[in-house]
Amino acid sequence: MKKYLALIFLALFVIGCSGSEVSKNSNFPEETNKNPEILKNKATDHFINGCLAESNGDYSSAITEFNQALSYDTSAGICYALSKNYFTIHNLANALKYSKLSIRLDSSEVEYSLLLADIYIQASEIDSAAAVLENVLTKDSSNVSVYYKLARLYENTRPLEAIKIYNQLTRIIGLDWNVLFRVAELYEKLGYKEKAAESIQGLLEIDPSNVALKKLAIDFYVRNGYDNEALKMLDGILESMPDDIEAREKKAQIYLSENKWEDASKEFKHIIDEPNVPLDAKISIGATYFSKSFSDSTALPVAKELFESIDKDTTYWQVKLYLAAIALSEKNDSLAIENFKYVTENASWHVESWIQLGGLYFDNRKYEEAEKMMKEAIELFPNEFAINLILGLSLAQQNKTAESINYLKTAVELKPSDVNALSAYGFALGQLNKNEEAAEYISRALVLDPENVNLLGQLGLIYNNLKQMTESDSLYELALQFDPQNALINNNYAYSLSERDLQLDRALEMIKIAIEADSSNSSYLDTYGWIFFKIGEYDEAFYYIKKAIDIDGTDNAVLLEHLGDVLYKQGKKEEAIEYWKKALDLDSTNESLKNKVATGAI
Repeated sequence: MKKYLALIFLALFVIGCSGSEVSKNSNFPEETNKNPEILKNKATDHFINGCLAESNGDYSSAITEFNQALSYDTSAGICYALSKNYFTIHNLANALKYSKLSIRLDSSEVEYSLLLADIYIQASEIDSAAAVLENVLTKDSSNVSVYYKLARLYENTRPLEAIKIYNQLTRIIGLDWNVLFRVAELYEKLGYKEKAAESIQGLLEIDPSNVALKKLAIDFYVRNGYDNEALKMLDGILESMPDDIEAREKKAQIYLSENKWEDASKEFKHIIDEPNVPLDAKISIGATYFSKSFSDSTALPVAKELFESIDKDTTYWQVKLYLAAIALSEKNDSLAIENFKYVTENASWHVESWIQLGGLYFDNRKYEEAEKMMKEAIELFPNEFAINLILGLSLAQQNKTAESINYLKTAVELKPSDVNALSAYGFALGQLNKNEEAAEYISRALVLDPENVNLLGQLGLIYNNLKQMTESDSLYELALQFDPQNALINNNYAYSLSERDLQLDRALEMIKIAIEADSSNSSYLDTYGWIFFKIGEYDEAFYYIKKAIDIDGTDNAVLLEHLGDVLYKQGKKEEAIEYWKKALDLDSTNESLKNKVATGAI
């Protein structure tokens, strides 16, 4: 009843005090057209009904009632109510129409203008909304809510103007947390770091003992490179609240960003010793240092210390897994085995941890350690794709190609559409001179990734070995279309051309690209020298092939044979024969070498 009486009072106030105009509606009965009092009463009845419908969320009925009221009395208040309900149901066209009419009838009501601004904002007519709000401020320069609204409106389109308005607001209401924070964010986005810092400082002046505000300021300082200021503030927090884990973590992260791993570890040790910190968070800290140890060996003892500290308060298997990995890195095989055994007995189901650590070793080129870890894992998970792949790749990288084959084959069988598995298995088959099989698997990989330059080059080399030169040349040409500067493909194609005495000038340009990319690669140097040999520049040929041998050693039969050929062309027959003999010792099935040694000639 109180709500109903309030609505009646509102209706009487809106209709009676708004300076209404009687609508000249031809549908009015004659007797009502002649009686303004009757018209006003009817308008009031419909307006009250509309307010009741609106309060119950029945906006459609409210709109009907307000339209009826408006047919008896064109009142600013009725137009406003009608606009508001149209706006609620997202009928922006009618909302705009009646909002403008309400202001035309009574421009003194701020609420009418604010509704019009909201309608413009909803319609993405930001300039029009801003113009309405600015007009309001010319009439009432102390309206705080309008300043807020206008500034927020300008933040995305005119950030400097937004800052100006926020500053005006500050002069009216004084230092305000929300205003200063918005200003700081805007200055930061615009790149005015010093101005942003001033606003942050203003925030702290409002409540210098507020830890939450300090942490917001610290985040700002870190984002903008003011690490010293952030560290000073963190030290202040930790001096009064030494058990603030979040502050210690922020401090440690700053040290990490500055590569001050030892300083960071001191903060992390505090966190790890804290019983309320979740175990996962502690393991994550230790894992960070373990990962760092691959590029910085000084991080490994810290990782060990952190995990040993965690291990004192838990029997969780994942901690033992990291301790096993650390022992493996330290060549402490007995401790590694002990910890691995614990893992196998207590978490034989958790394959992801094995994969994560094995992959970490492999990615950091710790192939021997990766092999040992994956051999432990393969006992538990013989049919796990990733473990077979990592183990096979780790063996292949150590030139244990024959041993890698079975694991790579299993990986392919487990996931026949994996490009990495197909290409690795194909490459390993090629290394074992099983070129026809190798071509099959590399071709399958290329179907899945037809623009893969490495695969194109690999298949080109395999076809070269199979003496299918048309196919080989086509693949090399296609690969160079995708990547003209690829060093390996330029080298392999140049060598293939030189072996056939084809396009030697082009081959020379191609090998120069490879040499520029890696001037200490013995294969590239040999190709460079061999092309010089083919074009009759024997001194240049000797220089580069000898340099290749100096780098690669004297156990490469091809390099030794090439140098023997160069020496022969230089007229140094006896030296040539010596190099051919050394090459034949390494490759006893080479008929060409046998003939050179037997005849003493090419």
